Amino acid sequence: MSIAHGIKQLGVLGAGQMGTGIAFVSALHAKVPVLLHDKSAPQISKGLSLIDKLLAKDVSKGRLQPSDAAEARARIQTVDTLEAMRDVDMVVEAVTENLDLKRVIFREFAAKIRPDAILATNTSSISITKIAGAVIPEGASAAGEVGKAASGRVVGLHFFNPVPVMKLVELISAVQTSQDTLDRSRAFAEACGKEVATSQDVPGFVSNALLMPFINEAIMCLEKGVATRDDIDKTFRLGMAHPMGPLQLADFIGLDTCLSIQQTLYKGTSDSKYRPSVLLERMVDAQYLGKKSGRGFYEYNN
Repeated sequence: MSIAHGIKQLGVLGAGQMGTGIAFVSALHAKVPVLLHDKSAPQISKGLSLIDKLLAKDVSKGRLQPSDAAEARARIQTVDTLEAMRDVDMVVEAVTENLDLKRVIFREFAAKIRPDAILATNTSSISITKIAGAVIPEGASAAGEVGKAASGRVVGLHFFNPVPVMKLVELISAVQTSQDTLDRSRAFAEACGKEVATSQDVPGFVSNALLMPFINEAIMCLEKGVATRDDIDKTFRLGMAHPMGPLQLADFIGLDTCLSIQQTLYKGTSDSKYRPSVLLERMVDAQYLGKKSGRGFYEYNN
């Protein structure tokens, strides 16, 4: 039976929460073998431990048979180098929200991974078009056949955190992305059990162009003393039926991630309405990053 997405092996770069989650749903739901790479050995160990816990939890709750969990786990392997991903059909980058870093990574993808593989980024705010420009071979014209073939395989595939729980994937086309790349990427996301929403390649896409200013305004309300932390979050939990308030949500996302996205919005639009809250900047300076660091707007016993 043919596979609509044609992904017979997936590479994932980054074994943090997002990369680990993408590897998990790809192995469990899409049933695709996954090669997971991270330069940090401790991060790889932490990621694999999380995958084991997620599978064990699904088994204990009767959502998954032990044999299916064992098969899914066996599909995930770790590799020490990008060269070991040479033959994957798609690679998904899931690293820090930093354009320069992503450009370096995608140049490596272009050099070390087969020339017909889909190169996907899990960025939640950075221009896919800028990332795609990084894979064009030196000396090649962006408008020429070589340039178009190289950049046409780059796509935005934005999974949401926590990946095993959240049902949405945001699909973003660069100016250069080919229709075949878009179609196969959509089919793969759906095979992972996700619904797909599409967005133009604008700062923050749909999701974070709406969400991050909302969170930023909530932080500004706290900064200005308009209301307390608890009352801000209570207003949205009880008055608008949100599962959690914006300050708690910011903690769960990570305050450094919130700041990075807000800075991308501000720089990408030059619109003062996207200026990051001073309090948000100071929290990140203090390394109060939210749940992952044990302290943000709330304190956590990690």
